[in-house]
Amino acid sequence: MSKPRIAVVFGGRNSEHAVSLMGAGSVLEAIDRSRYEVIPIGIAQDGRWVLAASDQRYAIEAGELPAVDTSGTALALPSGEGSLVAYAPGSIPVELGAVDVVFPVMHGPFAEDGTIQGLLEMAGVRYVGSGVLASAVGMDKAYMKTVLAAAGLPVGRHVVVRERDWRLDRDRVVKEAEALGWPVFVKPARAGSSQGISRAHDRASLEEAVELARQHDPKVLIEAAIEGREIECAVLESLGDEPPVASMPGEVRVEGGHEFFNFEAKYYPDQMSLTVPADIPQEVAEELRAMAVRAFEALDCEGLSRVDFFYTPEGKLVCNEINTMPGFTSLSVAPQLWAASGLPYPDLVERLIQLALNRSPGLR
Repeated sequence: MSKPRIAVVFGGRNSEHAVSLMGAGSVLEAIDRSRYEVIPIGIAQDGRWVLAASDQRYAIEAGELPAVDTSGTALALPSGEGSLVAYAPGSIPVELGAVDVVFPVMHGPFAEDGTIQGLLEMAGVRYVGSGVLASAVGMDKAYMKTVLAAAGLPVGRHVVVRERDWRLDRDRVVKEAEALGWPVFVKPARAGSSQGISRAHDRASLEEAVELARQHDPKVLIEAAIEGREIECAVLESLGDEPPVASMPGEVRVEGGHEFFNFEAKYYPDQMSLTVPADIPQEVAEELRAMAVRAFEALDCEGLSRVDFFYTPEGKLVCNEINTMPGFTSLSVAPQLWAASGLPYPDLVERLIQLALNRSPGLR
């Protein structure tokens, strides 16, 4: 019998392009080639799909971020067929055969936000991770907080700034931000990996921060600063009919003098530390794990997620956000949380592939 074909898709048209490649490199290394046929597919920053070149670089080297090498064979995924097609100018397209599962190791807009999930739904291809709705809601931090709050989870105070608000009613936006109390954190509503995030402590720095965030997304979120330790928990869908399970919680600490958990702190060496299990009371850890599963179910997530919390000096938990496709290198937080909980990285990758293989294409 032929092996299932797994297409690992990475890259994309957004500022998290390089982060995606770093995760894909780990996934490609971890997949058991004796069980699966693996097809690495890159999406270039201009949107082109290509078979990954044999010398494709996936890691940061000499401080240089990786990017999809567009010299590989161009690809298309026709809607409703589930088969990859290779093509070149002046040549007849060649069908490369059906794909059993797509593993989209992708983050940010036009990727983690339900867009690639919708494309795969139309193509009739199974894929790893959450569906269209959960992916879209999880990507949009404003709607995500609305859904989490509706599920009874505590979320931080915030202000949503749409493009029209900023153009026509800026004074009102500033007053609403001031009511949160300084400092505030300003971030694109639909971006990740701490791209475009900054801290503001007065009107001038707020306006600068909003303009920076708007370079990534016309919709911006202003959040009240929350004093507390950052505790993170990963959630994984169970095989069969069992409920989702939560990992041990872990505490993230920023090193290297960074003001907050920014891109450099997340992805450059020796800029952050993770303590698993987090040094918190047992009853708090159990409450946090239950809340993480509740967040996963509130968004109707599938596959995996990482849920981030603040643990305040008063002993309260605040749900900051959920990531439906968290950073996925073998050294990223979610995989490390699972490794500490007894599920090593290769087994985590295998679980996600099996979950996707067992899922029917189409609505579910």
